[in-house]
Amino acid sequence: MKPAVFILIALSISLFSCQDKPKDKKASIPKVEKRALDGLVIAYYVNDSIKTKFQYYKEQDALVTKKQKVFQAELQRRNKELENYVQRNDEKARSGLLSQNEIAQIQQKAQQMEQSLMQYQQVQGAKIEEETMTKLEAISKKIEVLGKQYCEKHNIDILLIHGEGGQLNYINSSMDITEEFIIFLNENQSKIEKDLN
Repeated sequence: MKPAVFILIALSISLFSCQDKPKDKKASIPKVEKRALDGLVIAYYVNDSIKTKFQYYKEQDALVTKKQKVFQAELQRRNKELENYVQRNDEKARSGLLSQNEIAQIQQKAQQMEQSLMQYQQVQGAKIEEETMTKLEAISKKIEVLGKQYCEKHNIDILLIHGEGGQLNYINSSMDITEEFIIFLNENQSKIEKDLN
């Protein structure tokens, strides 16, 4: 064998043998401090009870509901006005009491009334929806703050919210503090009112 070929073979062998060998990968184990759960206090309240028994929530809901009813009544009034206008003029047109020019004007006015109705529905409906969402978000934030205060006062480690469609399928009723929590919320209602108004 020629020395050049021998050197090439030797170099190839040494290159392959010097390549990094894959190191054994160690499983990444998170360093989580283990804590004893003895004495852990977990409680929950039923979310639907907030809506029916928390006085401030009921008051705010009543205000929004009143605005929604006024909105619906005005919507129905405008819709009825449009229907009556079209019906009255349709009867006149069938009786031959209107000229083509008058019919065109009536159709144009009916379209304007319909557009006005749709605009009212969109603008006022969106306004009421936005107001409702803003109030609910503000109330939820205040309940969260008061929930923390309640937990600190009564040494509760975890306060859960239980309700239909929630993430808790079952929880022992001995952990239910709904009535006590709502009493606490109602007693501290003035704090919420002051911050939200």
